[in-house]
Amino acid sequence: MTDPTRAPEPAAADIAEYWRRFKEDGDAAAREALILHFSPLVKFVAGRVGVGLPRNVEQSDLISYGMFGLIDAIDKFDLTRNIKFETYAVNRIKGAILDELRALDWVPRSVRARAREIQRSMAELGHSLQRTPTEEELAEHMGVPLSTLQDQLGEISTLGFVALDELLDPGERGSSTMGDLVADPKAIDPGGSYEDQENRWFLGDAINRLPERERLVITLYYYEGMTLSEIGEVLGVTESRICQIHTKSVMSLRNRMMEPGQKTT
Repeated sequence: MTDPTRAPEPAAADIAEYWRRFKEDGDAAAREALILHFSPLVKFVAGRVGVGLPRNVEQSDLISYGMFGLIDAIDKFDLTRNIKFETYAVNRIKGAILDELRALDWVPRSVRARAREIQRSMAELGHSLQRTPTEEELAEHMGVPLSTLQDQLGEISTLGFVALDELLDPGERGSSTMGDLVADPKAIDPGGSYEDQENRWFLGDAINRLPERERLVITLYYYEGMTLSEIGEVLGVTESRICQIHTKSVMSLRNRMMEPGQKTT
């Protein structure tokens, strides 16, 4: 049943007229109407980004950061380009939220150090076992109780962002930084298409080598678009447990993709 107190959604023709008035005439009222109409996109993106973030990060703050991205997207959107505004805006909104989170630097150094320790331990075990280690094996290798390891995985699940000057392997001289891996958009890359296809193949192979539950979590989250909470309901476990499994799975994939030659033996 229609809510009589809710304002009706503007028709597509009205939205097109708002765009015309704003882009051609600089109409401020039309701009405000566009911001209001597309504002639900901000809540959607903030909800997706907020999954796995610490509880002290307020959803309202994410929405506030995202609104700046939406406004920027509306101001810079080119009507002559053959793309949907929603597709363009989602990327701008997400970028604005992530930029603000990076600027806040809310992740303690101890958590980042713990993440590197777990990453190294997983790489060592994966190399010796020639497969993805279980959480029990990883905990034993690190000399910590399983419950402690799981708590640590829950903590480092917040590490969705990295500094560009962070070393990939702090233990080695001349180690590359994350910034070294950022592609130059102006550079000519004749082998880019082939390399992308090859990386997709290696990633698919790495996912197939994960334990069944980890593979299922990765598939549902990245390919089916389900939230961690929804995946928890499907598997009959808590959202925090799914968050731990997801973190370990991503670390396993990262280690395998960084192996020399990305061998699949």
